[in-house]
Amino acid sequence: MIEIEKIESCNDPHFIKPKCVVYRQKGIQKRWEIVETHDSVAILLYHRDKEAFVLVKQFRPAVYLKNGEGYTYELCAGLIDKAGKSIEEIAQEEVFEECGYDLSNRKIVRITSFFTAVGFAGGEQTLFFAEVDETIHTGKGGGIEDEEIEVVYLPLSEARSFMFDETKAKTPGLLFAFMWFFEQYGG
Repeated sequence: MIEIEKIESCNDPHFIKPKCVVYRQKGIQKRWEIVETHDSVAILLYHRDKEAFVLVKQFRPAVYLKNGEGYTYELCAGLIDKAGKSIEEIAQEEVFEECGYDLSNRKIVRITSFFTAVGFAGGEQTLFFAEVDETIHTGKGGGIEDEEIEVVYLPLSEARSFMFDETKAKTPGLLFAFMWFFEQYGG
């Protein structure tokens, strides 16, 4: 059970930079609050033997403020914040850290990129796809340092109903990735 102790102003942010943009549009001066953030990668994982998607479930404080629970179902994902590494390498690292699968010798397919949280952040996320199986499940997953990530296997047969289950908090990227999968592979 999560217990929120306090909500306070963030004076020394580590991952985002709150800013205010002043601009002119059609001759009218406007002001908009934004957050500068890192771009990210997300990976749709399909476990072929289990016929299931591999998702992560984790606590998100911002979602807690909205629904009082805060746990979300997401694609494996991470920030593009490692200098000298390609986004494919970062995606592979995230899969190993969060889910325990070693994709170093597996094909990882770039699906597309899109912008998220466009009303205030506008970070670009690049979406990938990879198939996994137990032969490459060599790590424990669960995240690094103080992350607490639960790996969830969602059967392909339940994915469509899961998409529309409003009792489960999920990201638009996950929904888009499922639609891409169904378009490519049926199901």
